[in-house]
Amino acid sequence: MEAKTTASSFAATQSAIAVAADENPPQKASSADEPTTEKLVNMPPVEPEDSFDSGPMSTRGASEGEDLSTAVLPMELLSLTDGGYTDRGRSRHHNEDYFGMRSQVKKQLSSRGKKYQARGLYIVCDGMGGHAAGEVASAMAVETLQRYFIANWHDDLPDRETIEKGILLTNETIFNINQKNSRSGNGRMGTTLVMALVQDTKVAFAHVGDSRIYRVTRKGGLEQLTIDHEVGQRAIQGGVAPEIAYARPDAYQLTQALGPHGSKFIKPDVHFLELQEDSLFLLCSDGLSDNALVENHWQTYLTPLISSSSSLDKGLRKLIDLANQHNGHDNITAILIRMKLRPYLGSGNW
Repeated sequence: MEAKTTASSFAATQSAIAVAADENPPQKASSADEPTTEKLVNMPPVEPEDSFDSGPMSTRGASEGEDLSTAVLPMELLSLTDGGYTDRGRSRHHNEDYFGMRSQVKKQLSSRGKKYQARGLYIVCDGMGGHAAGEVASAMAVETLQRYFIANWHDDLPDRETIEKGILLTNETIFNINQKNSRSGNGRMGTTLVMALVQDTKVAFAHVGDSRIYRVTRKGGLEQLTIDHEVGQRAIQGGVAPEIAYARPDAYQLTQALGPHGSKFIKPDVHFLELQEDSLFLLCSDGLSDNALVENHWQTYLTPLISSSSSLDKGLRKLIDLANQHNGHDNITAILIRMKLRPYLGSGNW
């Protein structure tokens, strides 16, 4: 992340931003340099080649008096595929981004076909540039959250309170080290956070700072599911016109980050989804999302990855290459999660 400082107040509201499919603003000139790859993690796909593309469907099993044309057929998970990639970018000498992925998939075979259960924890953190040991803060945040959810994720998807407690614990862990080492001002290490928790067809996502999560579906197109915690967005939520809010010199200053301040200054945004159609999720640091890169190129680089025949490994590499051409000024990190669904076939014993 480029040098940013935290402010004491923050944006506390959350909404989804639908991006119209025909938006195509002018692009920056691309660079001819080749990107430098730092790390690649791609989980092997567990999905069958013939998995179909699902969406909300009508059902004849509607209750008495229900409009059969609008009744939604319950869906179940058909497959979960994921991958992660980080790159230091073209201008940085070290990488302050850090990501972590943990997923597990159970498969059951019967005369009715294959049935899957899955859960996954996906985290991207962007250490604060200009702060001491930003790379330490981002790694510490990922590892603290992973340990926390190993201990606190039981049978069901964690609820809001459990997720918030994990994030605040992570903040306190980093903050206490800052206090112990008597760090102050820009010397205090910190990090952003964006995180997704997946269990079957349910998804929870949370964030602090300006790292983002997007969702792409065939019916809904691109949705930005998080709103950056920064001064410009806080002004917009207060009623200021966007062009005025982002004309101010501190528009991109963070209003929240993990580590620099105590937990009374942290209010993570946490939301939940129940999926009804095949979905592709992108978690990323601002090295990828800067300059509307995702909004301008999602149809070419993300929509094809909804298909089971598309490789997330290759898709991530192409996405990072694109970000280096347009946003190579910063570290670049991305996680992709592809979830394929089908109509619910009935319960099974696990």
